[in-house]
Amino acid sequence: MPDVPVPLAPAVPPTPPIPLSALLAREDLALRRIAGPAGPDTAIHWAHTSEMADPYPYLLGGELLLTAGVHVTPADATGAYFDTYVSRVAAAGGAAIGFGLAPVHDTVPPALVAACEAHGLPLLEVPPQTTFSGVARAVWQLMAQARLAELRRVTEAQQRLAAAASRPDPVPSVLRQLAQRLSGWGVLYGPDGTEIASAGRAPHETARQALAHLTDVVRPAPTTMASPGTTVRTPPPCPTTPPGAAVRTPPPSATTPQGTTGRTASPTPTTPPGTTGRTHPPSATTPPGTTVRAPSPSPTTPPGTTVRAPSPSPTTPPGTTVRAPSPSPATPPGTTGRTPPPSPPAPVGRPIAAAVPVAARPVPVAARPVPSSATDTVAGSHLAAYALGAGQGFVLGVASPHREPGDHTIASVAAVLLSLLTGEHRSGTGAARSSALVRVLLGAPPEEVAPLLGTGRWVVVHARPDTQAADAVAASALGAALGSALVDLTDGVVRVLLPAEREPGPQPGWALGVSTAVGPGDWTTADAQAARALARARATRTALVGHGTRPGLADLLPRDEADAHAQALLAPLGATPALTETLRTWLSLHGSWDRTAVALSVHRNTVRQRIARCAALLGTDLDDPDVRMELWFALRRA
Repeated sequence: MPDVPVPLAPAVPPTPPIPLSALLAREDLALRRIAGPAGPDTAIHWAHTSEMADPYPYLLGGELLLTAGVHVTPADATGAYFDTYVSRVAAAGGAAIGFGLAPVHDTVPPALVAACEAHGLPLLEVPPQTTFSGVARAVWQLMAQARLAELRRVTEAQQRLAAAASRPDPVPSVLRQLAQRLSGWGVLYGPDGTEIASAGRAPHETARQALAHLTDVVRPAPTTMASPGTTVRTPPPCPTTPPGAAVRTPPPSATTPQGTTGRTASPTPTTPPGTTGRTHPPSATTPPGTTVRAPSPSPTTPPGTTVRAPSPSPTTPPGTTVRAPSPSPATPPGTTGRTPPPSPPAPVGRPIAAAVPVAARPVPVAARPVPSSATDTVAGSHLAAYALGAGQGFVLGVASPHREPGDHTIASVAAVLLSLLTGEHRSGTGAARSSALVRVLLGAPPEEVAPLLGTGRWVVVHARPDTQAADAVAASALGAALGSALVDLTDGVVRVLLPAEREPGPQPGWALGVSTAVGPGDWTTADAQAARALARARATRTALVGHGTRPGLADLLPRDEADAHAQALLAPLGATPALTETLRTWLSLHGSWDRTAVALSVHRNTVRQRIARCAALLGTDLDDPDVRMELWFALRRA
């Protein structure tokens, strides 16, 4: 059994604490503080009445202990008695003492006042007209009010955080809302520990660095591998080893050098049943050839005692044997001198080989268990770190100047939302997407790769935010909203490849251009369609524009003849792609200079110059509707 530290005082109950000042403010109670600190930090978790001379065994911590001094006799009313009494209450975690006047004592004993001052424990005088049950009822009433206020605060924060997660910039919005709710600073750390986004007032640099280090506590550690060829050796059991005495060998360390041996010592003939002699696994820096040995237990070692060897120092020279001291004869049963937990025991009756080679392939070594959250207080800032559930190493950090009830719940809600926003939205298995990527890189055509991503037809979506530039997290969130993990961010434009059955809808804060549904062989064409549709959506300030799918006159002509005519008509513009794109956009927007400038992100005078150049190169009048119709036909075929 591992050693479990015993707390000095019991934990406080899970009730919403109330400040002692709120209880003193109740005029109906007429309580008066006569000793102890007067700061706002004293919190009351409940009220408890006791007339025991030593109430320590009956306290959970955080109580307002009410007593009328019935346990105090005239002979006990000394400084030593009250000093012991107050010290025991403080050791139990009591928050304050309330001393009732009458019927036993007319005044609060001066020795009690002095003892409370010495131990820093608030002392309240309870007047005769105030009953202890009335004080307890007031405490519970204030707690109910605090609980209701906490629930309202948490509920409102949940609603605001959920609304922030639906904005075009979900991650910064969630962090801003979290920082506002906690009156502090929220930051999202990436898997490598860098700050991806933050909001609110940053704490002092010392606290900021401490928060960055705190994230390492909750960030999952990667699974490591034992080096191939590492040998784990086990000695043969001693002939006189009693039945049930285990001789165990731990697995090699993740970075154990080849040739390093971890050996266990054979139990001695006098080893009591159940006693184990074990070694510590070689450390990551153990030099080759170093042997780590555990000593044989002492003849007087009680049953159940475990003896282990320490880890060798990083500077231990090769060939050195590191031994742990034998337990003292007075070592009580169950005492453990150990470092890491033991390895599984060898099966009973199974011969133990002298050398068991590790398989040629790397052997996974389980990563250390990590908590989901961690807290600390540095430089007056309350710090907290929350591991995001996506398992990709993202961590939410929070720093606030004070800690209020409900803060942990609010931060946990933000962590859940950020987990959804930063986690990969999987429309298929990761193995299939990886295989598709490898095949494309090796030259496979899209028609061959598409079945790995899904069957059927596809649409391409181009998107831009209405206000700020898109980032990788916003692009991932948009892909999750549209229902696809096939997302690309290039030059501020988010491109999403989406199965045709998932019809994209308008997204708040985004302008979307959607192509027609095509097969994998026409993905390039669909990409161009989505780009033109996005330009039109931005120019017309429309949330979503789809590429036209209605049949036209062009469909009545043979494709080859139509393509040849379009190429011949637009040949004068072929050397300048910018002129072709400007003419296409200008015609699609009915000759609007301003909207064309917005769609192309250029000045309107640039649009005028390009259209004039097109008219000169084509040798035609662009104000003629017949000319415009013919050019539009050609541009659609180009």
